[in-house]
Amino acid sequence: MKIFITRVLPPEGLALLQRAAVNVTQWEEKRNLSREELIAHCQQYDALLLASDNIIDRGFLQQCGHLKVISLLSVGYDKVDIQAANELKVPVTNTPGVLSSATADTAFLLMLAASRKAFFQHKRIIRGEWGFSEPTANLGIEIEGKTLGIWGLGNIGYVMAQRCISAFNMRVIYCNRGRNEEAEQKLGAVRVSFDELLSQSDVLSVHTALTPETAGTFNMAAFSKMKPTSIFVNTARGAIHNEADLITALQQRIIWGAGLDVTNPEPMSKDNPLLDMPTVAVLPHIGSATEETRNAMAVMAAKNIIAAMNGEPLPNQVTSL
Repeated sequence: MKIFITRVLPPEGLALLQRAAVNVTQWEEKRNLSREELIAHCQQYDALLLASDNIIDRGFLQQCGHLKVISLLSVGYDKVDIQAANELKVPVTNTPGVLSSATADTAFLLMLAASRKAFFQHKRIIRGEWGFSEPTANLGIEIEGKTLGIWGLGNIGYVMAQRCISAFNMRVIYCNRGRNEEAEQKLGAVRVSFDELLSQSDVLSVHTALTPETAGTFNMAAFSKMKPTSIFVNTARGAIHNEADLITALQQRIIWGAGLDVTNPEPMSKDNPLLDMPTVAVLPHIGSATEETRNAMAVMAAKNIIAAMNGEPLPNQVTSL
């Protein structure tokens, strides 16, 4: 089986593929493949390990319908037209579970950084502005005992809630389509409506998948219902929030701060006003970027490909073939 990988794969996953005698080609150039390049490459291979942001739409799948599997190096699969993949019988897999702790840690980091204006204060040192100080200057807000609201309390949100309870004795509320009984029993999490989530949260952390229903949910109407002292955190997908509305909400002090590992669009422009706001912390989509987690994701993606190669059930299939 010949495999095309759109990035240099973390070593543990690559080693697993090599031990399975898979013929591997990695895209090693420091630029993104164009759509046309990706299609041309995939037409020469049996499987694709997608570690880039390329969109897998119906047109791509029609031209590459021979692929035995598309193995995503991610838990999210919003970049793939799953309906078309089902219709064209192209299996798609992902890497769930293994990145929960790393991504929750990133959300926790962003919450703290925004609450204490950490990124902004660091820039002040670089600009040589660490001089005269006064008791009322550069003040942040405390997290202890506040309310954490989670939109999408799955694996990542659960770990985020654990971190916040252990560190800051936070109360946890959440909004899901269904109940998370484990979180309710073990963490004391309380399920609320979306409007209650907005109005009660001191920190509102987004951990849901990007779907047509969730896209643009956090817009001015939503921000206007939040506390003026609240912090909005998004480590899921940038398109879940309306970035222009978020900027306005922060500029007009409708909410207090924001922590973003995902932006809309990505990459963010260096001139984006969010980057200069004292109560905003932005990272370049590195939620799962630890050596341990990326290797675990690569191993899981490799196992999905090896299963396809051997004609075995795919461990993490998101299509329903």
